[in-house]
Amino acid sequence: EIEKFTVGNDYLLDKNLVKYDVYGTIAHAIMLNKIGILTKEELQKLKKVLIGILRLNHINKFEIKLDDEDVHTAIENHLTKKLGNLGKKIHTVRSRNDQILVDLRLYSKEKLLEVQKITLELASSLVNFAEKYKEIAIPGYTHSRKAMPSSVGLYFGSFAESLIDDLEILDEAYELNDQSPLGSGAGYGLPLNIDRQLVANLLGFAKVQNNVLYVQNSRGKFEYFIIFALSNVMTDLAKLSNDLILFSMDEFGFFKIPDEFCTGSSIMPQKKNPDVLELIRAKSSKVDANLFLVKNIISKLQSGYNRDLQLTKEPLMESLEITISTLKIFNLAVKNLQINKEKCISACTPEIFATGHAYELVKKGVPFRDAYKQVAKNINRLQEIEPIKNIQSKQHIGATGNLGLKEIKKQIKNMNLDLSLEINKFNSKMEVLLKC
Repeated sequence: EIEKFTVGNDYLLDKNLVKYDVYGTIAHAIMLNKIGILTKEELQKLKKVLIGILRLNHINKFEIKLDDEDVHTAIENHLTKKLGNLGKKIHTVRSRNDQILVDLRLYSKEKLLEVQKITLELASSLVNFAEKYKEIAIPGYTHSRKAMPSSVGLYFGSFAESLIDDLEILDEAYELNDQSPLGSGAGYGLPLNIDRQLVANLLGFAKVQNNVLYVQNSRGKFEYFIIFALSNVMTDLAKLSNDLILFSMDEFGFFKIPDEFCTGSSIMPQKKNPDVLELIRAKSSKVDANLFLVKNIISKLQSGYNRDLQLTKEPLMESLEITISTLKIFNLAVKNLQINKEKCISACTPEIFATGHAYELVKKGVPFRDAYKQVAKNINRLQEIEPIKNIQSKQHIGATGNLGLKEIKKQIKNMNLDLSLEINKFNSKMEVLLKC
């Protein structure tokens, strides 16, 4: 009962970490060879079995059992079973504490690169949608009431730019995470003269995380920062989901969510429910809950490793998977979203041009406060304005007639190029490691 309680579902979660633990173990073995713990022949034997584990894992035949407790012990047990005493040597000058850290760092690096790639794809889809329908007028709302003329281009372009800002935060999370923890042991250094820089280089980390105690104290902190970056993306997607649910209601009818993204009712034949978008709203709350959970776990701990930190692994993994799946499904939704041009434009009723009428008076020299009052008195007698001409006329930076979509597209292209280089760098480092 104690074993079940303490292990929890770690042995199941760790299936996600097998390849990263193999990478870390190969780098560690190369370092052990350099400092004279392993011979060249022993290193090659270990590498052969470790690469075999990668193959087994690829076909889902590498098992982590409850009595293994975690991926680290499962791999060490496999090495010992295949190589006897040589397998027992692999744990020299390392701890499971810094093993799980390197596994999570490598896992997070690869997942964050995937998140950034799909976020850029969604931002690109939003820009394309904005450009295609940039001259379709819709009402802009404040306090959930019609306020001023807006456009489909302005609306969708705003979310594209917001995702670009989110990418800056994701990049900061990636940079923070890109530090090698290996060699910290249990947080207080190790008795042998190890080469921490070597393993960092082999695994493609930008640098060694210096202070060995901070390495252990940073567990949970880095996870928290990654989840924070993810929560910003999910908040934007939740907001956009909420808007689309509202604006696709029959009472608005600006957009139509494709039938494939809706479900029916068990008793009402006519219903087409926007369940995908509703679930995105809820999943955003799950990521926020994970952020709160991790922060609360780590804020109550004294320095050094504490078993509480085991419970920061699942919220990290869950938040990454939620964000990745949500970005993918949202990209599909945007690409298939339909628009009702007539309903959008007809919703631009005369009162939303009131501010424009006031400024026409300002142009004639009327003080704004007086112009405001004059228009307010005649709000039901305002002259109609052609919505499309109105949105085209606003030419200052970022307005409906000057959305700057070309600049956003250029920014996305440059970010994609930088990201592709980083993805290639990560993959090539792992390939070189396996060939060392």
